[in-house]
Amino acid sequence: MTDLLPPMKSKLHGKVAIVTGGASGIGEATARHFADNGARAVVIADIQDDEGQNVAASIGPHRCAYIHCDVTDEDQVKSLVESTVSLYGRLDVMFSNAGIVSRKSQTVLDMDLSLFDELIAVNTRGMAACVKHAARAMKEGGVRGSIICTASVLASRGFDVGTDYTMSKHAVLGLMRSASLQLAGDGIRVNCVSPGTVGTPLTRATLGVKEEEMETLVEKRSRLKGVLRKKHVADAVTFLASDESEFVTGLDLAVDGVYVAAC
Repeated sequence: MTDLLPPMKSKLHGKVAIVTGGASGIGEATARHFADNGARAVVIADIQDDEGQNVAASIGPHRCAYIHCDVTDEDQVKSLVESTVSLYGRLDVMFSNAGIVSRKSQTVLDMDLSLFDELIAVNTRGMAACVKHAARAMKEGGVRGSIICTASVLASRGFDVGTDYTMSKHAVLGLMRSASLQLAGDGIRVNCVSPGTVGTPLTRATLGVKEEEMETLVEKRSRLKGVLRKKHVADAVTFLASDESEFVTGLDLAVDGVYVAAC
């Protein structure tokens, strides 16, 4: 008689996760992927209330909740984390993904600093607030948690326009590297995922292309055959969230079809 192997646990079995910017794009894809990979609960945080509530309802009310959160307001971020712990007893994963892009392409010479402040408030200050409060909750709960921040392929190179966006994403790498050193003793891992060009609504609006034109553009920006999709980024984030990466911290994981390496 052949011995039966014990059933394999799903990647995120029993874990409680927050996904900021989870109402659409990469955040939505990752929230769904977390649920599909066994997360006990996924909390979607966003300012797009109708979209976020619809995503949470489609995942399932017993497995997913939606909480309004503007990451530029630290009190809202703190409340988000506290509400998650109150609802589910712990926090294992923070995917700090909320972000915006430049409203216009800006060089150093023509940079509108009021728009710069708006972008930094979300992409840098908001990211720092999420890391801070997630790490505090994990430490207080004795959880060996995982914090993942969305950076960008532009976080490790310069760009001829979009100076403010590029600066904000470079700062995310600095935050991640410092936090990974500071939190390692508590067993809390901090990593980044850096997507290349993915066909999200935000990207299409920024580049000014139609949905049917997006795949061609995305394919041109990758040396791998095929098209970079939200699923590919969600796969990478799920790996970083899971115990499969239990000794991975301080990493910037590019998901870009070798775009950065080719620069």
